[in-house]
Amino acid sequence: MSGASELCLGDLGERGIQERVLKPRYASTEGFGDDSALLAKVTSPSELVATTDSCPTPLVNLFGEPDLYHAGWLLATINLSDLAAAGAEPLGLVVNYTLPKTTTVADFERLLDGVDDCCAAHGTHVAGGDIRDGAAIHLSATAIGRCVPGTRLRRSGARAGDRLLLVGAPGHLWAAALLKTGQATLPPPEAEELWRRASRPMAQLKAGQLLATPGLARAAMDVSDGLFATVRTLCEANGLGAALSAEFQLDALVAAVAGQAGLLPFDLAQTWGDWGLVVVVRAEDVELASKTLREEGVAAQEIGTLTASEQLTLGAENAPWRGVAQERFSASSWHGGEPSTLITDMFKAR
Repeated sequence: MSGASELCLGDLGERGIQERVLKPRYASTEGFGDDSALLAKVTSPSELVATTDSCPTPLVNLFGEPDLYHAGWLLATINLSDLAAAGAEPLGLVVNYTLPKTTTVADFERLLDGVDDCCAAHGTHVAGGDIRDGAAIHLSATAIGRCVPGTRLRRSGARAGDRLLLVGAPGHLWAAALLKTGQATLPPPEAEELWRRASRPMAQLKAGQLLATPGLARAAMDVSDGLFATVRTLCEANGLGAALSAEFQLDALVAAVAGQAGLLPFDLAQTWGDWGLVVVVRAEDVELASKTLREEGVAAQEIGTLTASEQLTLGAENAPWRGVAQERFSASSWHGGEPSTLITDMFKAR
């Protein structure tokens, strides 16, 4: 493909893209070239679930790395994370790309690499899709998964007294942003590791299945718009409130950045971009759920209790919690922008 990499998609046309870029990559995928994708040959009873989402501009692209690989990886993670919140096993991803004719073949291949590598890291694959030309880049995908009958997790199903578990390690994306804007420093190997983690967020598919199948989880939602928005939405779905702890644990590198930037662990834990899960479990199941995840190498921490008050409070003093939420069709909707302004907006509320 090196000879074609200097060309633009407009130089190849649809048939040329199909033959020179997509066919060498996906020809072995059953159903390649057909009008419909084959996801799986289901041989056992299953409940099928599907989710579709588009990919915003990755935050990491605003810090001097316009590589479309990041957008490809994020597109897959966003959709697979919704399957994780359902406790589903992924069957495949169907993609839809709108790209300018001036997009180079090399850039297009980087986009495909990001999607394919992310899918492989999550044990799934691209099953099919569509590509078209347009004035601006728009990337979307649909992920299909299956659940053991009767185990699919929803946002509803919680009760007062249930506990909230935060699954995954939060804060990497915005810790990387603080490094890039000079508000903290780390030795090069550690900074590179933090950047790698921020650029390659993983959906918590294993955790969702581990907690859903044996019935340890009562409800779940992925942290796509920040911890505040996630907890608030779960509470609204169940007519409940939540008393959240202000004590959070961060991975060592994230904690080091938080300390240098004058932030509390909670300030980074409440951010979006790391694609963790908030899972509701019975009080008596917290220890077993945590042990189950820990034995599989999945980080989890208890962060609060659901209450009958329908209020959101934070800390031992039960102060009203007015957190950060990235909400579409609002002033807080993600549009990209200047990194320094984004960081100020992210950490101004508590």
